[in-house]
Amino acid sequence: MIMDRNYFDLTGQAALVTGCSSGIGIQMAKALASAGANIVAVARRVERVEAVAKEIAEEFGVKTLALHCDVRDTASVESVVDAALETFGRLDIVVNNAGTGSFGPAEDLTDEQFDTEVDIDLYGIFRVSRAAAKKVMIPAGYGRIINVASMYGMVGSNVAGMAAYHAAKGGAVNLTRALAAEWAKYGITVNALCPGYFYSELTTDVLDAEDTGSAFRAMIPLDRFGKEGELDTAILFLASKASGYVVGSPILVDGGYSAI
Repeated sequence: MIMDRNYFDLTGQAALVTGCSSGIGIQMAKALASAGANIVAVARRVERVEAVAKEIAEEFGVKTLALHCDVRDTASVESVVDAALETFGRLDIVVNNAGTGSFGPAEDLTDEQFDTEVDIDLYGIFRVSRAAAKKVMIPAGYGRIINVASMYGMVGSNVAGMAAYHAAKGGAVNLTRALAAEWAKYGITVNALCPGYFYSELTTDVLDAEDTGSAFRAMIPLDRFGKEGELDTAILFLASKASGYVVGSPILVDGGYSAI
């Protein structure tokens, strides 16, 4: 079989992106829209996600749907998947991007901080993936699920205390493998995107701080943080049919941080 060389064409497909009200969520939604995908933009901040969806529709000429969703709430997640299916009649791609981040020495982390981190960054991925797979992708015999984990799902850090974040993202990486192993037979690929340091609402203060920022940068072979757009082709690859033989893989985009 000769593959269509327009590898990243997503025309007519529907992609759901969680955490789509800011940062890399918006960037990834725009990358998918640039390849022709219709976008289901979801987040807790309704006004912001509605503005994002409007901007994407105007810029790329695709259809968009903006919805409120709290990935900590199963009913909220399932209603979003139902709405996506009702609007587009399909759901080909899910990008589990919603996340949070707790900083502080491990010995001072509270149970509540740890629970919140895992509930959003790990359990949230499971809730969305479960709903999308059961309601749409398994019946359709096709799907692309991309879990936004982190290089910190693969390594530790002695610069800033983030034990809960590391635990949740490490869980996300292995949950990715588990779901990939179970659902591959249905034509669903599940992979993890593991970014390094990129600017977002959660990271700007830390990356710009003189002490932590310089310490982080010193550990990156490229000697800089990630730039806007440098995740685009990774997300497009994982979302496209061209990645059909990539199953359960963590894709690191970290400037070489995890290589040393």
